[in-house]
Amino acid sequence: MLADAVAPAQPKVYTVTELTRKVREVLETEIGEVWVEGEISNFRAQASGHIYFTLKDAGAQLSVVMFRGNAASLKFKLGDGLQVVTFGELSVYEARGQYQLIARRMEPKGYGALQLAFEQLKRKLAAEGLFDAARKKPIPAYPEHIGIVTSPTGAAIRDILNIIERRFPNIHIVIAPARVQGDGAAAEIAAAVDELNALNESGRLPLDVLIVARGGGSIEDLWAFNEEVVARAVARSKIPTISAVGHEIDFTICDFVADLRAPTPSAAAELVVKQRLELAETIAALGQRLERETETALDALKHRLERAASSYVFRRPAEVVRQYQQRVDDAMVSIENAAAQWFSARRGRIEIFGEQLARLSPAARVAQYRQRLENLAGRQTQAMKSWRQERQHALKELSGRLALLSPHNVLNRGYSITTRASDGKVLTAASHVRKGERIRTQLREGEIESDVT
Repeated sequence: MLADAVAPAQPKVYTVTELTRKVREVLETEIGEVWVEGEISNFRAQASGHIYFTLKDAGAQLSVVMFRGNAASLKFKLGDGLQVVTFGELSVYEARGQYQLIARRMEPKGYGALQLAFEQLKRKLAAEGLFDAARKKPIPAYPEHIGIVTSPTGAAIRDILNIIERRFPNIHIVIAPARVQGDGAAAEIAAAVDELNALNESGRLPLDVLIVARGGGSIEDLWAFNEEVVARAVARSKIPTISAVGHEIDFTICDFVADLRAPTPSAAAELVVKQRLELAETIAALGQRLERETETALDALKHRLERAASSYVFRRPAEVVRQYQQRVDDAMVSIENAAAQWFSARRGRIEIFGEQLARLSPAARVAQYRQRLENLAGRQTQAMKSWRQERQHALKELSGRLALLSPHNVLNRGYSITTRASDGKVLTAASHVRKGERIRTQLREGEIESDVT
């Protein structure tokens, strides 16, 4: 007895959505989180804060999306052509059936993220001219009021205050407290700089110089002073500004924008405040110099006076006066002779001008122009008369020609004009009318209407 035939199993049929989700599950489960290296292309940033781009190498490309939360944490700016190493989760965008990397972290290849961000901002601000020496303001030599933007609990403010107290204790100091490290520090520093400038401009708190300071640290610790918001606040400061951030080997964007860079906060205090003893020594040296120059000037005046007292003028002053009186008399004679010659020359020129003016009398010119006008008026009248006669003759000839062509003259010679009564059309042949139509015949005197039979 034969066994019953077994029916073949039905194949599994997926919908597109089911298959796409299956692929996504496999990618997320089997591969999951990965680091991928490549070059950015087709970069675009959406208004939502999400960014989209393609990672590519010589043989393939991969779509990447980084959502707003992760994109906001990037310290450097992305753009086409940048080589990066990206960490994220491999997944599938079901709407397009396209696999993609959902990026969470990113580092520039061969370059630290913070260092790249530093170089990018430095190039941008340099191109705008914010580092130009021409826009730097001079630091006053002897400031009386100093503003300081820094942490009120840091070592930098203690160093600055100790040096100022030791060098010149009478300086008036205003501290604008701000965090100098961590999230939000850059905004606080910029706000403090703006606030001190506003107080200075209002006159409520006059300041001669402003110090932006913090102690040393890593590039991460000093990063607030590399933020664009701080750079622009320092650049727009109307108060001369000294940047004193970190140690001598540390450079920040704030250093390049400020009017003066100090290698350390302590150096900033030494640069801006002269030692009281040094100032006293300078004043004493200036006093000695003034005394020496005064003695030299007095000696010179004394010698001049002695030479003057022994001169001929002081020994025989009356003779000198008589000589000057004689020179005055000679000068007066010369002036009188020159004046007489000048007036004589001018009189002759006036007589010549009078003769020329008589020849150019306006009355004679007016008579000449009047005669020319009368001649022109006569010629114009004659020309108008001739033109009018010519026009009348031409009109007469045209009127005669028009009369010859008039239909009434044809009627006067015994001819008639026949028209169709219905439409007034002139009839030139018998075939133009039909039997029963009414026609109208115009004679020299009157009209005749008749019907065609």
